[in-house]
Amino acid sequence: MKKLLLLASVFGLLMLTNACRKSGSDSQEAETITTPDSSLAGNMAKPPMPEWARNATIYEVNIRQFSQEGTFKAVEEQLPRLKELGVDILWFMPVHPSGKAKPEDSLGSPYAVTNYMAVDSAYGETADFKALVKRAHDLGLRVIMDWVPNHTSWEHPWVKAHPEFYTKINGKIASPLDDKGKPSDLTYVADLNYDNAAMRLEMIKAMKYWVKECDIDGFRCGVAGMIPGDFWAQARPALDSVKTMFMLAEWEDDPNQFSTFNMNYGWGMYTVLKAIAQGARPATSIDTLIAHNRKKFPPWYFQMLFTQNQDINRKFGTLKEIFGQGAETFVVLTSTLEGMPLVYNGMEASLEKRLSLSERDPISWGDYSKAGFYKSLLTLKHRNRALWNGTAGGRANKIPTDHDEAVYAFSRVKENDRIVVITNLTDQPQLIRLTGEGFDGIYTEIFTRQPTELKSGMSFSLKPWEYRVYTN
Repeated sequence: MKKLLLLASVFGLLMLTNACRKSGSDSQEAETITTPDSSLAGNMAKPPMPEWARNATIYEVNIRQFSQEGTFKAVEEQLPRLKELGVDILWFMPVHPSGKAKPEDSLGSPYAVTNYMAVDSAYGETADFKALVKRAHDLGLRVIMDWVPNHTSWEHPWVKAHPEFYTKINGKIASPLDDKGKPSDLTYVADLNYDNAAMRLEMIKAMKYWVKECDIDGFRCGVAGMIPGDFWAQARPALDSVKTMFMLAEWEDDPNQFSTFNMNYGWGMYTVLKAIAQGARPATSIDTLIAHNRKKFPPWYFQMLFTQNQDINRKFGTLKEIFGQGAETFVVLTSTLEGMPLVYNGMEASLEKRLSLSERDPISWGDYSKAGFYKSLLTLKHRNRALWNGTAGGRANKIPTDHDEAVYAFSRVKENDRIVVITNLTDQPQLIRLTGEGFDGIYTEIFTRQPTELKSGMSFSLKPWEYRVYTN
């Protein structure tokens, strides 16, 4: 059943524009852009959401690589720094014991879980994780756990004790299939069978355990679209009965998730921004995607926007490798367009390497050379209501220019708060004139602290990849 649901989803892949597509090995990043029935999205009930999420930012932590020690306690020591940076939600990659993806790996893959109700002993004990969560809460931070519901390691006790919990092909437990129903490269994990009611209850039991035992605040649910929507409809109220959860789906295209998740992945925006950075698409591709998303998602739903995460960093490259000299410019866009900005651990220290999943390769923090840049953006997110998430914030309104293929400019307004963002998305200088209306006023540019009057018809020059962020 799970695979049939997936194949039905894949059949609906949207031919939006080439701006939202990629070729070659990167095509997997675009496969989540689909066309759901907009009437379904409009009729979805709004799921519960914690009040603190309305202006939150999110930070992904790879515990194995976050410190030289690779432990919960070492992460706890850095929490005050992350609070100062402007982080709100700490998303911890899987903390569970895990099996190896390849025999030659020295460590297990975090996404091949062997026990949902334990922590990897290399990170510490459950008591250490509980102390980490408590310290985060004391600082006003929130914690969501990375959850792997689609499959387990072959070393998980369920494989022998409950083979009925797994998908079988020709009578044998199988690894997950790909989106075409063919064998995938995930041969190191066993595919869970969501037609089994007992397995569902065990999965919910394990999720509730972490909410009750460690007081976590939500989950990032891996490949959420591979799991039947009625499971999330079953799990969400069970979790909310303990405390209101914040739920992030690693997916983009399933309207059945809109009533059970608060946020999903902005893969479409990442795909478009990457194409623009590499000269493959014009800046106007952003408008096409925004218009599509406004038809696709309910108004209260929002996306996580990013230029890096563990998948991108590991498979496709660092921020600089992907976005080149325009890296900061695209971070500005993901921090100011509609959605919640993600900072991947190490970006505030100019992370220049691809972090391994299955080997120890700690981040070199140095002097946190980009911390000031990220702090300026994340602090603005907190203070300016126009940048808040979902309906708590303002819509992004395009400011036309006479060079829209190269320059992207927009404003957002909420009550008395306003921002204007102007970006040159090319490696060439641009002399532009702003047109349109609704953005006139006196602003301060957040990086230079220079007061500026903006008005329709004004002209100015932009250096290659230059960005300006104005707030009133």
